[in-house]
Amino acid sequence: MTFRQTPPELGNEFDNDRVLRSLLHRLLPEDVRRAVEPELREMGELAGGKLYRMQLADRLNEPRLTHWDAWGNRIDEITLTPLWREAERIAVEKGVVATAYEQAHGPFSRIHQFALAYLFTPSTDMYSCPLAMTDGAARTLLDSGTPELIERTVPHLVSRDPTTFWTSGQWMTEASGGSDVGETETVARPDGDRWRLYGLKWFTSAATSQLALALARPEGAPPGSRGLTLFCLETRDEQGRLAGIRVRRLKDKLGTRKLPTAELELDGVEAVPVGEMGAGVRSIVPLLSLTRTWNAVSACAYMGRGIALARDYAGKRVAFRQPLSEHPLHLDTLATLQAEFEGAMNLTFRLVELLGKAETGEATEEEARLLRLLTPIAKLLTARQAVTVTSECLEAHGGAGYIEDTGLPYLLRDAQVLTIWEGTTNVLALDVLRALDGGPADPARREIRRCEGLIHDPALRRAAKAAVDWLDAAEHWRDWANAGDHAELYAGARRYALALGRALEVALTAAHAQWSIDVEGDRRAAAAATRLSHAVPPLLPPALPASRALALDLPLDRP
Repeated sequence: MTFRQTPPELGNEFDNDRVLRSLLHRLLPEDVRRAVEPELREMGELAGGKLYRMQLADRLNEPRLTHWDAWGNRIDEITLTPLWREAERIAVEKGVVATAYEQAHGPFSRIHQFALAYLFTPSTDMYSCPLAMTDGAARTLLDSGTPELIERTVPHLVSRDPTTFWTSGQWMTEASGGSDVGETETVARPDGDRWRLYGLKWFTSAATSQLALALARPEGAPPGSRGLTLFCLETRDEQGRLAGIRVRRLKDKLGTRKLPTAELELDGVEAVPVGEMGAGVRSIVPLLSLTRTWNAVSACAYMGRGIALARDYAGKRVAFRQPLSEHPLHLDTLATLQAEFEGAMNLTFRLVELLGKAETGEATEEEARLLRLLTPIAKLLTARQAVTVTSECLEAHGGAGYIEDTGLPYLLRDAQVLTIWEGTTNVLALDVLRALDGGPADPARREIRRCEGLIHDPALRRAAKAAVDWLDAAEHWRDWANAGDHAELYAGARRYALALGRALEVALTAAHAQWSIDVEGDRRAAAAATRLSHAVPPLLPPALPASRALALDLPLDRP
């Protein structure tokens, strides 16, 4: 009889996720938790059942671009895959965006929303991307204080009705500049009391969106980022045809292949300024803050999915006469992945908690400063963790993890984009320095000390002490770098930001673990905190001349 390996399976992804359920138990008041759990359980059932099966069946489908109709008319029509069409319906009806704006639970509404998004994301081939931009657009437009624009657009962006729901694109990237938006070449020209945009947007995700926020330079405005204005545009006319927009092509990408990412020519598309003229970069701050939070939640979701599959497979795959779940080395590997995941979840949902408080006016000044710092830190650190963890999860399946029709490789391919979207690791590391305004990481120190004050278990106190030690080492390095050439500070910004993030992850995980011991009688989070506290190497000075020599393969003049 020929052997057939049983594949990994999923169940209800809410009921099976101890970490998410434990975090919600701690973060939400009892009445709120009881109110939202049925929705989360329903989403968990969809994520591990219908949506997951549909995702596997939809594996080979990708969006298609048709430039011309049968009679020679330019239509530039993008056809989405069955999974994405169903994902939109479910996301809209379940309120994966709307929940945050309905405010049924005040500051806890963001926790509710992002728990839904976390469960939904990994079974939908990154449909979280258009949802993130839609959420960010709604927040940006509401903050703009433009009543006519808000009344026209926001009800569509936060609708629970698929027939009226709009997604929003985020059209910032051009061939001349990715993260450096100051190189934007798109021009905004006045046309009576309106504006029209002309230019090429080189990398636009969710190109089927009905709305977009785009950066452009009004004619006569100065060069650089100070001359940019944020504009809002509707992509189609009353007949449903693209209006002043041509789709050059869809991008052929490593991952996120269900996502229609396109090069778009803007040829007189009508647009409305959002916020103050010439303040485009400042106007996109609410958008980026939200999309970076979505990025961190998506990173956690992909890690959680990979671990869930690897853990199930470990009980089914027999090697050397034992299931993988009985091999000490395999168990140690999975434990390390779980610790990384739990650290990422604690950091990300602390960010989500602060976001909810800030949006409802309940955040203190100190919490607002911490939110500003955590946003780039959580995004950059969890994205890097997601790549490492999903890669290990593929390896945990052996050769099957490398085979496309197992449905496993997409985890790693899609996770890789999370390090690039909404700012690369290096761009965000520099943003961490800006968030601190060149000074010490006081918001991080206060947060770590707050966590330390919640802990009385001896092993967890040692973990918290490790977090303090890492923070001290990072601050010592920053003082050293600030005393010399600022090039050294910038060269080490990545290490510094990662060190702060790691210290925060350990402290937050240890504090949650103490709560879990006291309230749930569960020491699993404590095991994660202890393991995580041993995972970070010391921060080292970058030694800029040596770094330059290594990077460019140049002679090194001094030892």
